[in-house]
Amino acid sequence: MTTTRMNDRTVAAPGGAGCVCWLVGGGAVPGKVCHMSAEPSGVHRLGPPPRPRRRALHQASREWAAPRLKAVTENPLWTRMTAVDFFGNSIQLAALAILCFFPFLIVITTAAGQDTATVVTRWLGLDEPASHAVAGLFAATPATGSSTVISACLLVLGALAVAGTLQGWYRRVFDLPGRGLRDLGAQAAWLAGLLGYGAAHVALSWALGPLGPLVGPILQGLTGLALAVLFWWWTMKVLLGKAADWMSLLPSALATGLFWVGLGAFSSRFFSDEIVSNKQSYGSIGVVMVIMSWLVAVGVVVHLGSIAGRLYSERHARAPRQ
Repeated sequence: MTTTRMNDRTVAAPGGAGCVCWLVGGGAVPGKVCHMSAEPSGVHRLGPPPRPRRRALHQASREWAAPRLKAVTENPLWTRMTAVDFFGNSIQLAALAILCFFPFLIVITTAAGQDTATVVTRWLGLDEPASHAVAGLFAATPATGSSTVISACLLVLGALAVAGTLQGWYRRVFDLPGRGLRDLGAQAAWLAGLLGYGAAHVALSWALGPLGPLVGPILQGLTGLALAVLFWWWTMKVLLGKAADWMSLLPSALATGLFWVGLGAFSSRFFSDEIVSNKQSYGSIGVVMVIMSWLVAVGVVVHLGSIAGRLYSERHARAPRQ
């Protein structure tokens, strides 16, 4: 005979001799087959396993994660970045770059006799298979018309919109006002500097590439870091003007340069594989999706570098002088 205990009651039930069973978690349901598991003592357990241990693990994980999550949300770096809406701004930059800056870049590089795909792949730090996939986006087609003055002006205005977006970010980070029409001159100067930076980056890659698989990448990393720090230092100074002095911008330039080089190293591994995979799965639109993800990462790097440098300057200024 088998006895079944339900809600602290023992009820006789048909079964093997000497078999004792009980229902865990409530009364029996007529006609319902319950799962039975054998215990080492020969006693059978009817129903789901007890959950005290599961609840204890869940409670322990919550107690472990809650203070750490609170520490992250209360971190000054995270607070500043969320205050300026870094992620929304980064998505805005990616959309503007695809719609406005890339057409401008194609026209400028073509007029200068350069390959747009080479410039883009060097910026992203892509390997050879990924570079071929990106080159397919910029394949030359026979011209069907000529550029007009209106279309040229629209291209320039679109590129200036990207520069103006970056300028607005830096103003919010450093709490500085705008300068009216003088900002247009700064934005145009930054566009020219960006094209020069891209040309210098490509030239360094070509010059240092033949030095070998060991020396070449090391020198490329060091020169790329120095060039990135100088470019972002100059970028902040040009876009912010006289309201920000050079030395106050140096920590932000150093941080942005480090994050920029780190993004390049990450791109050469992750984004290269993703571009090849998306090209095979989705075609050209898959490559564009990965490039947009990289542009979002660029926006995050710009915010992270500038805010980290600003926090360092503020903490250093508050430190007691010995």
